[in-house]
Order: sequence, then structure tokens, then C-alpha cells
Amino acid sequence: MKLADRINETTEVIKKYTNKNYETGIILGTGLGGLVKDIQNPVEIDYAELPHFPLSTVESHNGKLIFGEINGKNVVVMQGRFHYYEGYSMQQITYPIRVFHRLGVKYLLVSNACGGMNPEYRRGDIMIMKDHINLLGDNPLIGKNEDEFGPRFPDMSEPYSNELIELAEEIANENGIKVHKGVYVAVPGPNLETRAEYRFLRNIGGDVVGMSTIPEDIVAVHQGTKVFGISIITDECFPDTLKPVSLSEIIEAAASTEPKMTLIIKELIKRI
Repeated sequence: MKLADRINETTEVIKKYTNKNYETGIILGTGLGGLVKDIQNPVEIDYAELPHFPLSTVESHNGKLIFGEINGKNVVVMQGRFHYYEGYSMQQITYPIRVFHRLGVKYLLVSNACGGMNPEYRRGDIMIMKDHINLLGDNPLIGKNEDEFGPRFPDMSEPYSNELIELAEEIANENGIKVHKGVYVAVPGPNLETRAEYRFLRNIGGDVVGMSTIPEDIVAVHQGTKVFGISIITDECFPDTLKPVSLSEIIEAAASTEPKMTLIIKELIKRI
């Protein structure tokens, strides 16, 4: 079945719940689901109800699409994303981004939890993504290109919208929130990295490391959607002082910083 036909089947189910256009799509990362409390007039659809949607298998990822309003703007939120290490293909991971486009999404706001490798970063800090390095070993655009969605060779000179980055920096400054700007490296996971791997990733230009976000960004850029990426640093990945970290510690760190990230995202939605 062609991609367009699968999207039609998914959106037909969505139309039973809502017929509105949604300009902004949001992906909530590990431990970062709290934004849903700020959604007004929410309409929830479990992923299991949506044809061709994968299912979240990761702890802390609920697996729902939530439609509603934030600051007077229509938004659709993924509460729970998909990862390569779950065994899904890149096309499955990014399928929701294609559906977002059909729903009218022009802006994609993506959050994630990550490990900080830049020695200036600390646990609980926020980083705005200005660029990325894809070490996942795969790409969601591999295979036949369906020209109706985007060009065969999309340009990636601006993977994250400079306009949205500037707006977010203004919002952070106005609210006294310290933010970094840096480069996100994605690796397959699910294991965390070794000391030697952290040294390598830092040496090639990475400021933080995670296991998500880049596939969704590539597909969004391919179809002309502007992307804003924001990371919460949940653990410090300095090789010489490296300590074991658990998922519960990662979720705890994400939750403690989440209100600041949520403020930035809510205000960004208001201004775009």
C-alpha cells in the first residue's frame, strides 16, 4: 500500500474525533509528558486505534495522540514517541510526522531527554538544538521517493528553524531561563555509551547524545515543516568522572526541569 493511502486510512479515523486543522505538532520525549496538562479541550486517541501507527513500548511513553488548544492555537501532541531500538523501521518511526503534515502541521516542536557531553553542561540544563549528527545507521528517506511529500535530495543546511531558535532564545531570556545551543548526536541504543564512545562523540562535534529526534526532523524537513528541537540534559557523560545512571534518575532529572521547557514551548506556540 502506498504511503498516501496509509495516511488516508489513518486520517479517516482521526476525522471521527476531530475535523480541525492543526498548525503545530509536538513530540514529548522521555519523562516530558507534563505539557498535556496545559492542553485545553483535549481529544485523546490511543495509538492502538490508529491504522498503521506503531505502539509505544518504552516506560514513561503513554502512546496517545492528543488534540486540543494551547494559548489559543490548535495543537496535536504525541504523548510517547517511537525509537529505532524498539525494532521499528525508520519509516514506522516517522509515520506520525507524515500524518501531522496531512493534518495541516507547519511547525514541529520536538523534545527529548539526553546525555550531556559538553563540559559546560550540567544535569538539568536545557539545550536548544541548532544542528545534529545522525549516527543511527539508517535514514527514513531511504527507498523510493514519493515526490508528493518532498524532493529526492532534501537540503539540510537548516535542520532546525533559525526563526524558531531565535524566538525561543528571546522567551528564555525574558523568563530568566538559562539555555545552551548545541549539536545533538543520535545513536541507536538502547544501551548507554562507553567512556570511549563519549570521547569519540564529543570529538566529532556533539554536545549531547540521545536515541531519537533526528529521524522525525529529517522527514519534517523533507516535507517542508519547520522544526524546533529542545533537549533536557538528564545525565552528565564526562568520561573521566562517568558514573552509572538508571532510567528512574533520567526521568527524575527530566521532570525537575520540565516546567521551564514547558514554559518555552507554550510561549513559542503563542508567538508562531
